[in-house]
Amino acid sequence: MSRDLYFPSDEFVGFGNDVDPGEQCPPTFDFDIAADYLELQAVLSRDGQSLSTDITDILEVASEEDASDVTTGIEAPEKHIASAAVKRMASRKDALGPSYPFTLDGSGTVVTLAAIDEITIGQAAYLVSLILSNLSTMSPILDGSVLHPTDQEVGTLRQHFQYFATAAMAGEICGPAWSFGFPRPDGSGFVDKLTEIWSVIKDGTVKAAPSSPSSAKDDGVDIFAWRQQNDKLPGSLIVAAQVATGKKWKKKSLLGYANGAFKVRWFDDAPASTMLVYHVIPFARPDQCFRDDVVVLGNVLHRLRVPRRVMEASTLVENGVMVEAFDKSKVAADWLRTYVREKRAA
Repeated sequence: MSRDLYFPSDEFVGFGNDVDPGEQCPPTFDFDIAADYLELQAVLSRDGQSLSTDITDILEVASEEDASDVTTGIEAPEKHIASAAVKRMASRKDALGPSYPFTLDGSGTVVTLAAIDEITIGQAAYLVSLILSNLSTMSPILDGSVLHPTDQEVGTLRQHFQYFATAAMAGEICGPAWSFGFPRPDGSGFVDKLTEIWSVIKDGTVKAAPSSPSSAKDDGVDIFAWRQQNDKLPGSLIVAAQVATGKKWKKKSLLGYANGAFKVRWFDDAPASTMLVYHVIPFARPDQCFRDDVVVLGNVLHRLRVPRRVMEASTLVENGVMVEAFDKSKVAADWLRTYVREKRAA
């Protein structure tokens, strides 16, 4: 296997100066992939840097091999694609602030990863999301490279993302959050854990219906979060969230289900509050596609939101708010540091 990452130059065939990156969904040209390529190069290269000119060089080679497809009637498209990737990274920085783990030099040529020993938990959440977004089932960038995570590492990355997602949900709602996805951090059973959570929320009574599944794991809900009203009456903010990291992430919507069958199955006295539905994903979504994501899934926390919310959860924990498995977020950051060092040495 090669150590090199793969830039999918064929996905940019036909790009020209007159193309508007925001005009279609799904986009004709996925500049998130180009930005991810540069970020992953910086993560996995031994000097912690990548060059946007690498994209230009790769595309120039591709244009020489098949000029009829790449360059006909187009003046220097390679530079425009590299520029679009840099622009996308700049927009990520604007969205995430200090939670974004990369810096760009003034010309947008050099991409640098923050010092590994100084990676914050928010930045770790971004990097875990970046790697999960580019598994071989999702993207060609790491496919065929020794730098691709092993099956065991993929499982670990997904588990870490569950903990980051729980923290992000707490930061989003400014209240306690529970990691309900199976297997649960405390090893509890389904009904026992739901009962524990509702002993705090106190809006409804947990009792499995006789017809409910006898071996439920999480019944599609990976996180519960809650923000209490000062009067302690029903009508508080209760979140039911799905964490999705696989290729079929958009087919796992809880809309309709969380306030329908889930309540019927697992409550004798159903919560009066309408649960807010969230989807938490590691992917960076094209801006022009995001509205449809929300229409299908409800509220969505994605790669450009999760890291900042994780940092906000850190402040909540310091103020005594319960965020289940938050300590595992710090473990995840430590694991990531070791992971990057080992991949760089491969």
